[in-house]
Amino acid sequence: MEQRRIRIAAVGDELLAGVGDPRAMGWFGRVISQTSNQAAFLESFPMAAPDEGTEALASRWQQEADRRFGESRENRLVIGLSDRDLDLEISPARSRLNLANILDGAAQLGVKAFVVGPPPGLDAARNKRVGELSAAYGDVTSRRKHTYVDTFTPLLNHEQWRTDLASNEGMPGQAGHGLIAWLVLHRGWFNWLDLPEPA
Repeated sequence: MEQRRIRIAAVGDELLAGVGDPRAMGWFGRVISQTSNQAAFLESFPMAAPDEGTEALASRWQQEADRRFGESRENRLVIGLSDRDLDLEISPARSRLNLANILDGAAQLGVKAFVVGPPPGLDAARNKRVGELSAAYGDVTSRRKHTYVDTFTPLLNHEQWRTDLASNEGMPGQAGHGLIAWLVLHRGWFNWLDLPEPA
């Protein structure tokens, strides 16, 4: 029986690229490294762009992903969302629409998407807005029957997460990227890939 070949194109901001992680793996690299499976051969292509909001993400994802997808493989899309829309003063309605457009475009290509929401920071006032953004992203994703991982809620008051941010100029370091990876791996990753959960 021929082994399944899955090609994963991943788009997002600098967290996707592992910025802040001394091991340079980031959460995405950790997830891929823990997904080795006899049932499938994975090829992953992270396409990170720093300081990117949903507007820029929506305009570039398909052209970049198309270059990496293969005709003879199963193609999947990972979307790592940030809270950058808050700084760019993009309205919540526009943020929702931008994500909806990405997901609808993926669906038209027959590509299953896996969406990872923005994590919290250390600023309480900003976190209130990040939480609202995360909930909006989750709603858009679930309505379209794709997988959404809420990183905001479990990490908001997580002591190790907050300590890591405080010692790393507000960015997650090795521990923080590890925590995001754990959430991804335990919130539907293997089911999304149609792979058995590791024992």
